[in-house]
Amino acid sequence: MSPGTIFFLPALLLLIATLIKVWALLKNWQDTLLRAVCAVLFIAALVFATAAPPVLALINEVTGVPNIAAPLVYCVLTAFGGSSIVLLIHWRGGEDEARTRRATRLTVAAYGAVMAALCALFALGDAPVERLRDLDTYYANTPYIREMIVLYLVAHSVAALTMLVLCWRWSRKVPGTLRAGLLTMAAGNVLTFSYDLLKYTAIAARWLGGNLDWLSTQVAFVMASVSALVVAAGFLIPPVGQGATSRLKALRRYRRLRPLWLEVRAAIPETVQAPLRWWAPMELRLMQIERDIHDALLRIGPCCDRELGALVYGQAMERYADHKRALIVADAAVIAAAVVAKTGGGAEGSREPAARWAVSSTGNTADLVSMSLALAHPLVQATRQAAVPEGSRVL
Repeated sequence: MSPGTIFFLPALLLLIATLIKVWALLKNWQDTLLRAVCAVLFIAALVFATAAPPVLALINEVTGVPNIAAPLVYCVLTAFGGSSIVLLIHWRGGEDEARTRRATRLTVAAYGAVMAALCALFALGDAPVERLRDLDTYYANTPYIREMIVLYLVAHSVAALTMLVLCWRWSRKVPGTLRAGLLTMAAGNVLTFSYDLLKYTAIAARWLGGNLDWLSTQVAFVMASVSALVVAAGFLIPPVGQGATSRLKALRRYRRLRPLWLEVRAAIPETVQAPLRWWAPMELRLMQIERDIHDALLRIGPCCDRELGALVYGQAMERYADHKRALIVADAAVIAAAVVAKTGGGAEGSREPAARWAVSSTGNTADLVSMSLALAHPLVQATRQAAVPEGSRVL
C-alpha cells in the first residue's frame, strides 16, 4: 500500500460521511447543528487529505517553502479539535443560550489564537530540510519549531480530553442511540489522546538523546486514523440510529396493522391509490395503510351493528373486566361482521343511525394496532363466522 493510500482512505471515508450529512442538510438548511456536523466531518477529512506525504510535498513545492505544509496541517488539526468542542457545546444545548454563546466564543478565540501562534512560530524558526513523515521528531530540538510542535500537541490533547469528559458526562444522562454515539466519541478521544502520548514519547526521546521515531511515524499514525474514524462514527450514530429506529417502529406498526387492512380491504374504495411497492419509504407505506383503513371504516360504518357490539362487549367484559380491552374486541368483531355485510355476504346491509355501533378504537395508531391484533380473538372469529351466510361458510 502506497504512503498516500493509507492517508487518502480515511479521508475518503470521512468525505463520504460528510456527503451523507450534506444531503440531509440540503433538505433542512436552517439546521445549525447539522451544519456544524458537516463542518467537523469535512475538517476531519481535510486533516488526512493534507497530511498525506504526496500532498505535503506538493504544497511545499508550489509555495517554494520547505515544510510550509507542516503548520498548515497543524492548523487543520487544531481547527478540528476546536470545532469538535463547539459542535458538542451546541449539540448539548441547554436553557442558558448566553452561556452557550460564551463557551463557543471562548473556544473559537482560544483555538484561533493557537493557530496564529503556530504560524508565527514556524515563521520564526528554521526548518530548511523537507521532512514529510518525521518532522515532529527531526526538528524536536530546533528553536521555535520545537515550540510549534509542542503547542499543536498540547492544543490537540486539551481538545481530546475536553471531548472525552463532556461525552462521558453527557452519556450518563441520555439513553439510546445518543448515548451510544457519545460513548463511541469518548472511545475515539481516548485513542486520540493515546496518539498524543505516542508523539510526546517520541519527542521526549529526542530531547534525551534517544530515538523512538517509529512511535511517531508508524504507531501514532495508525492510532490517529482509527480515532478519527471512531469519532466520526460517534457523530453519525445518533442521527442514523434514530432514523433506523424510526423505520423499525414504522415497520412493526405496519405489520401489526396489516391484519386489519386485509380484513377491510374489500371495502376500500376502488379510487384509492394502489399499495406502494416494498421499496417505498416505510413511513409512507404506514401512512397509506392507515389512510386505507380509515377510508374503509367510513364506508362500512352504516353496516356496524349496535346490538352485536353491545353483545360482544358484554362477553369481553365478563372475561377481562377491562373496559378498554372489551371495547377493542367489540369494535373488531363489529368491523368483521360489517365487512361481510357491506361486501354482500351477509343478510343485512345498512342500518338506521340509531342502530349503528360507533367504532371508537380509531383515535391513533396504537388503537388501530390493538384492534388489528384483536381480530384473532376467539370472540371476533366466532362473530365473523356467524355473519357469513350458511351456504358460504368454510367448515
